[in-house]
Amino acid sequence: MAFSRFCSSGPFASSLLILFVSILSLIHSTVAIVTATSGNTKYVQASNDQGDAIWLKDSRKPALYTQDFGDCLGSSLINVTRFDAAFYQDNMTVLFHLEGNTNVANESLMCVFAYGQARFDLTFNPCNAQIYSLCPMNRSVPIEANGIIPVSQSDVAGIPPIALSIPDFEGQAILRVFANSTQSEIGCYSALVTNGATFSHPDAVGSVLGLFIIMAIASSAATAIYGDDVPTMRTHYAHSLSVLVLFSVFHHIFYTGALSVNWPSVLPAFWSNFAWTGGMIYSDSMQNSINKLIRNNKGNTSMVGAAGSGATADSLGGGYKISQIYKRSVPNVFLWNANSLDNHKSLLKSRDVERRIVKRALANSTNGFSWYGLPTKPGLPLPGNFSGFAGTLAEEGIPATNAFMTGFLWFLISLAVVVASVVCLKWVLEGLTKYKITRRDRLAYFREHWIGFIKIAVLRTMLVAFFMMIYLSLFQFTYKGSGGAAAVAAIVFVFFLGLLGAAGYACYYRLRWGHYETKLDRLYFEKTKAFGLIPWIGVRLGSHRSEKSRPLLSTGSVRCWTVQYIDENTQRIEVQQDEDYIQKFGWLSARFRRTKWWFFLIWLAYEFIRACIYGGAAGHPMTQVFLLLVVEIIAFVAFAILRPFEGTRLNALVVYLLGFSKVATLALSAAFDIRFNLARIPTTVIGIVIIVIQGILACSTLVAIVIGTFSSYMSLTRNHENFKPQRWEGFRQRYFAHLQKTVKDLPPSPPPVPEEPKSPGFTVKSVRRCPKIEDSDQDYVGLMGSHNSVVHPLNTYGSRYDGSRNSSQSLMQSGSSLPFGARSHRASWSTRDFTNWSEEQQRSSRDYQLLNRFGTPSKDSDSSLRETANTGKVPTPIQNMRPLVPLSVPKLRTGEKNENGASMDERD
Repeated sequence: MAFSRFCSSGPFASSLLILFVSILSLIHSTVAIVTATSGNTKYVQASNDQGDAIWLKDSRKPALYTQDFGDCLGSSLINVTRFDAAFYQDNMTVLFHLEGNTNVANESLMCVFAYGQARFDLTFNPCNAQIYSLCPMNRSVPIEANGIIPVSQSDVAGIPPIALSIPDFEGQAILRVFANSTQSEIGCYSALVTNGATFSHPDAVGSVLGLFIIMAIASSAATAIYGDDVPTMRTHYAHSLSVLVLFSVFHHIFYTGALSVNWPSVLPAFWSNFAWTGGMIYSDSMQNSINKLIRNNKGNTSMVGAAGSGATADSLGGGYKISQIYKRSVPNVFLWNANSLDNHKSLLKSRDVERRIVKRALANSTNGFSWYGLPTKPGLPLPGNFSGFAGTLAEEGIPATNAFMTGFLWFLISLAVVVASVVCLKWVLEGLTKYKITRRDRLAYFREHWIGFIKIAVLRTMLVAFFMMIYLSLFQFTYKGSGGAAAVAAIVFVFFLGLLGAAGYACYYRLRWGHYETKLDRLYFEKTKAFGLIPWIGVRLGSHRSEKSRPLLSTGSVRCWTVQYIDENTQRIEVQQDEDYIQKFGWLSARFRRTKWWFFLIWLAYEFIRACIYGGAAGHPMTQVFLLLVVEIIAFVAFAILRPFEGTRLNALVVYLLGFSKVATLALSAAFDIRFNLARIPTTVIGIVIIVIQGILACSTLVAIVIGTFSSYMSLTRNHENFKPQRWEGFRQRYFAHLQKTVKDLPPSPPPVPEEPKSPGFTVKSVRRCPKIEDSDQDYVGLMGSHNSVVHPLNTYGSRYDGSRNSSQSLMQSGSSLPFGARSHRASWSTRDFTNWSEEQQRSSRDYQLLNRFGTPSKDSDSSLRETANTGKVPTPIQNMRPLVPLSVPKLRTGEKNENGASMDERD
């Protein structure tokens, strides 16, 4: 008895099931099938929509057909070597083939067909269907069954055209074999149904990716070896596209399939295009060698969420009920309830199919028919099951237990290729120089230090493979495969863990001559806009916020402590200009900004945590998804704040595009957990959304490779005066200016403060006096001169008995209309007049201060004057003055008095 089931879900699945229901239904019209032979090509006759006879190639591609098949029982008594079926829409026929053998001596079988979600099932006797190799089944007779079943247009009218063209259509054809004597299952095989449309094109897509990656490696290596000044070489190398970033993008795309969820078929098919970048390249010789190492220990595929081939899967395709199978084999046609009526119709259909199966010759690749699959290899999951990393690797034909050794061997091969490439480049340059094809100084620095470049290339290759090898090592431990493979994985894990130690030593080497200080600070939450459009909340330290001329509006703040490194050697040059540090640790720090040179340690720690969650939590999908989601969100925010790369393209690619793709992919992947039991059609839609996100990321990476190649070309021609093409000279100059600006890594200058709008008004910048008529009047000028004369201060301290002089001065002053004590000025002033008047006032003030140093006449002096008056001698003020000796005048403190009784405060 044979039991075949095509399983799917949703509208497309229902249509597929209806298709195979119609295969076994009654057909009221007969399609003539005629085989004509023309040379080695076979043709079959069919009728088109107008009823005209047409001839079709027998080897043409079917609308639906099966691929590889696997054992879904684990202890099948029938060894099936060929199981395939194909539906041809052009002539509305179904072709099937079955080959195999058995060790059962003699057993009669019951054939049961069931399609879809228990929508239709059919029980029939293989003897009535002309399958004589199963009537009865005997170990001396090889099993061979093949035939053609015609169907009508009405039977497939409910199938939408998209069902036959949608990429990676999900469906399974399941063959179950039951023994009549024991009424038990003795064989089960499952095959994948496809329409030929798929996202998997590893030959085409993989080749294109390979060309772009070679272009990126060549441009990056060229900027690393060109030149003789190490800091300048580092600057140009930092702005080329990083191979580490390139493989980080492709590793993210492929190793997303390491999550232990039930993937839709479209995703493993899409990821197969990037499998070679993750070290998963199938090779028969390599897989055979690995199989000898692990022997028969294939591990437990179900531990990582996949249904393994060779294991019992009773629930596959919805399961079956043995009581219903044998009850329908001998139905009671007089029971007219609903169930018995359905059973009776199924019996009639089975009898009709038994009569209408047309026998045909077995088709294979030798006669042009290649639309069939082969038995799956041991260790692979059942065809049509894409759960976990095992389901992702199934697209490559690599068992999960061989994943670590496959990746490790390809890593060793790539390492050897890198070393050989550097050595070949060295000797090619030497040969070109020897035969004077190139100048002797061409790439002299590289030719002199080529051994050091080999070391850097090896370390850089290890850095690129860090995440991949850590994950594969941990996955080997979790999968519990061969002991020999696990021992190798342990050694590799410890070896790659040394990169974290090397990164830590690189930081210590730079920071050993200094110390750290902690100080209190505040963390402000500022209102800003992401990408200039989206309202966002930014975070900024108070110490950095105070540096801005116009800080943003803060919505709140919290106290925090910051750790600051204090370099004790203030004369040490910057890390990006330190030639010794670049030569030793440039493979780690060369691409990062001056103030973020230590970011390589953060990156390695981040990749290590991701690898541990992917590999260590295999088989626990929700743990994987949510832990990784937390890690990726934190990393996305932190990287966006730091923007660690010196190159703008690298920051855009890693921080924004790659970070967003990781977060979005993980969030969407949570829906694929089997506990949610999501229907396959919505699952496929979500899978296509993930493909769009990762496809945009991949395309952006390819565009960045092209741009990076042109920028590297400009870097390689930095010493050329004649640059071609000339129309790019402006881009070249701006690019070099950008390099000089970014290498300093200075904060952006604050925007200029906008000027306030000017109100209406005027300002007087200068004053100029024009000549007047009165300037020529000598009387007026003389009068102005007398008015401008200043009474000498000595008159104030002169004799009170000098009546003639006082009276004459009073008469002179009274001759003017000005009040007593006022000074006359010119009617009009010029800038020079004002300057002269200011100087005159200053001189008068100095004279007054000099006289004030000697005080006013005391009582003793008054009495001496009276005595002198009695004697007839009149003293003058000049006689009472003492000699002026400015340098010998004692300095008085505030509050002290001089010999005349005048204090410092009074003089002032």
